Amino acid sequence: MKEEKKNASSPEKEKNEKKVKKENKEIEDLKAQVADLTDKCARSQAEVINFKRRKEEETSLRLKYCNEDLLLKFVAVVDNFERAINMDDDNLDDEVSKFLSGFKMMYTNMIEILKSNEVVEIECLGKEFDPNFMEAILVEHADDKPSNSVIEVLQKGYMYKDKLLRSAMVKIND
Repeated sequence: MKEEKKNASSPEKEKNEKKVKKENKEIEDLKAQVADLTDKCARSQAEVINFKRRKEEETSLRLKYCNEDLLLKFVAVVDNFERAINMDDDNLDDEVSKFLSGFKMMYTNMIEILKSNEVVEIECLGKEFDPNFMEAILVEHADDKPSNSVIEVLQKGYMYKDKLLRSAMVKIND
């Protein structure tokens, strides 16, 4: 009889052991799932943080250069004023000469507006040609100038803060 109890408990014991093994396996699987989901959650949080940072940087850049298009158009107007004030005013009658001096005052104000908005003229004349800031429109030979140097500025170039607003158009020495 004792043996029967032993034998009876043995299949029950095996059944319990199988059940425990199965439950342990389920626990391990669940732990693996939790670890996987925790990792995915952490990655998602990192992606959200990176996305926010990128958007803040983009917004900051947009704000930093928000006047770029307007200033580019304004520079074209300044060019026209420069052409007007560079006229030879010796041969002009008194009324036109007064008009021209008004243009000169407006031009001075425009230059101050550009400076206050961190727009700076690119100095080119006599410098070595730099394709990052200049466009070579014409090439000419001048014996008294170094090769590849700017011998004439056809249209001024400008920097806006740390960014190129408009390339200078230049004539270079070959």
